[in-house]
Amino acid sequence: MIKKRPILKNLINDGTLKVEEFQNSTLRPVIKMQNDFLLKFFKYNLKKKNINFSELSLIEKKEKIHSILSKDNNFKRTIIGSILAHFTSEELEYYFENSNELNRRILQIIIQRLQDYLTS
Repeated sequence: MIKKRPILKNLINDGTLKVEEFQNSTLRPVIKMQNDFLLKFFKYNLKKKNINFSELSLIEKKEKIHSILSKDNNFKRTIIGSILAHFTSEELEYYFENSNELNRRILQIIIQRLQDYLTS
């Protein structure tokens, strides 16, 4: 199955920083395209670690999502790799130049997305 990046409108304005432009033109569409994968993979990770997510309070769920994506380096690298795999060569070159900042942004967006989907 071939996936197409969704088109997200009105995210880039005049005066937008290059890294913000990359975030809104590349990161957000790729992360949105990978939404089902991210949700399933996170749920699999919970099951693998024997974490009964459904028994946690709303605040504990949000904290658990943040904790896993902040502290579990193997999981974090796999998640970031699943996003990078959808970059063009040019996008990957830009990523290499700005990897620390972009990794932070990728994780921030994914944490928020998982919290929104899994705590509602």
